[in-house]
Amino acid sequence: MVTFLASIGLLVVGYIVYSKVVERIFGIDDQNRTPAYKNNDGYDFVPMSWWKGSLIQLLNIAGLGPIFGAIAGALYGPVAFIWIVIGCIFAGAVHDYFSGMLSLRHNGAQFPNLVGRYLGQPMRKVINVISVILMILVAAAFTAGPAQLISSITPLSFIGSLGVVFVYFLLAALLPVNRIIGKLYPVFGVVLIVMAVSVGIALLFSGKQIPNLTFENLHPGELPIWPLLMVTISCGAISGFHCTQSPIVSRTLKKESEGRKVFYGAMVAEGIIAMIWAAAGMTFFGGTAGLQETLAAGGPAGAVNEISQSLLGSFGGILAILGVIILPITTGDTALRSSRMILTDALSSVTLITEKWKVILTTLAVAIPTFYLSTIDYSFLWRYVGWTNQVVATVMLWTGAVYLMKNNKFHWICGIPAMFMTGVVCTYIFYAPEGFSLPYQTSMIIGSILTLAVAGWYWVQIIKYRRLNNGAKSIKAA
Repeated sequence: MVTFLASIGLLVVGYIVYSKVVERIFGIDDQNRTPAYKNNDGYDFVPMSWWKGSLIQLLNIAGLGPIFGAIAGALYGPVAFIWIVIGCIFAGAVHDYFSGMLSLRHNGAQFPNLVGRYLGQPMRKVINVISVILMILVAAAFTAGPAQLISSITPLSFIGSLGVVFVYFLLAALLPVNRIIGKLYPVFGVVLIVMAVSVGIALLFSGKQIPNLTFENLHPGELPIWPLLMVTISCGAISGFHCTQSPIVSRTLKKESEGRKVFYGAMVAEGIIAMIWAAAGMTFFGGTAGLQETLAAGGPAGAVNEISQSLLGSFGGILAILGVIILPITTGDTALRSSRMILTDALSSVTLITEKWKVILTTLAVAIPTFYLSTIDYSFLWRYVGWTNQVVATVMLWTGAVYLMKNNKFHWICGIPAMFMTGVVCTYIFYAPEGFSLPYQTSMIIGSILTLAVAGWYWVQIIKYRRLNNGAKSIKAA
C-alpha cells in the first residue's frame, strides 16, 4: 500500500513541479491570440473555459484506456506503478503538453502537419497514414465491446447496436464541437473520475493488501518488462493517440497559460486513474495468477465489472456498465473526428469540392472501414493498436525535441523520453507475436542497433541547430 500511495503522491508533485518546468521551457505568452479567437468559425474553433476543455481532453485521451490497459499491465506486478509514475510525468504529460501547445502555436494544426514542419514532409506523409490507421483501429476496438454489451442488455441485435453507436459517431464527428462534445463530455469526464476515485477509496478500506514494490515481486518471471510493459500500459503513462486528440481542444483554449492545466494536467489525472485500476487489478484477485485467470475468462471488461460490483455494490455495477459503454464510445467518436480533421487538412489544396463536402466525405472515409472492422473478431486489433500507438508517441516527442532545438531551448525534456520510446518500439516490433516474433535476445540486439542509429541522427540535429542558432546570434550582434 505504501508504494501505491507514494506513487499517487509523486504524480501530484510531478504536476505541481515539473509541469511548471516544462511550461517555462516552452515559453507561454498570454498576449498571443489563440486559434479559438483568430479562427472562430463556430464549428471546430470555439472558445471554451479551461475546466471544460480539461474534462473534454481527459475523456478524449482516456476512455477505457487507463482502465483496461492498467489492468492488463497489473500482470507485471507493482513495477507497473514505477512505469506509470515515470512515464506519465517525464514522457506522457510532456508529450501531451507539446502536442497541444504546438498545435495552439501553429493555428490549431493537426499532428501530421506539425510533424511535417519539424521532421520533414516525407515523415508527414507516413504519419498521415499511420495516424488515420491508428484512429480507425482504436475506434473499431472501442466500439465492438460496447455494442456487444448493449445487445446483451437490450432487445437490439449486435449489428443494430453497432448502428446506433455509429449514428451517434457521425453526429459527434459532424456537428460543431460545442454541440455534443462541449456539453456532454464534461459530464462523462466526471463519471470517469468518480468511477476511479470510488474504486480507489473502496480498495483502501476493503481490508485487502495492495502489494508493495520489493525485489521479489517486481514482475512475473515469464514476462519481460522491457519492452512489453511500455506498450501494454500506454494510456496512463504515454500514448500516441493523445497527440491526435489534443488539437481538438487546442482550438478551444482562450489563452496559452491554460495549456498546462488542460494538457499536462489531464495526462496526470489519467495517470492517477491508471494507478488506481492497476492497484485494483493486482490486489483484488489475490495476485497476478488470479488476475490472469480472470482476464482469460472474461477479459478486462469482466475484471472491471467484478471489481466494481464487489467493492461498490449495485452502485459499482451501474458505474461499470456506464463505463464500459460510454467511455469507449466517447473515445471512438473523437477518434473519427480527429481523423476527419486530419484528412480534411490533407485535402486542403483540393478545390473541386466544397469544404462542407470535404467534411462529409472524409468522415465517411473513416467511418465505413471502422464499421466493418467492428463486425469481425476485434480482439486481434489490440495487438496492432499498441505498437502503432507508441510509434506515433515517439514521433511526437521527436517533433517536440526538434522544435526546442530550432528555438534554442532545452530540448532534452523531449529528446530523452523520445530516445527511450525509440528503444521500446524498435525492440517490441521484432519480439512481439504481431511483429517478427524473433527470440528476445535477437530482438534486443536489433532494437539496440536501430536505437543507436536514431541517437546518431539526434546528435547530428543537435550540432546542426547549434550552428544555426550561433550563426543567428552572430548576425544579430553584428
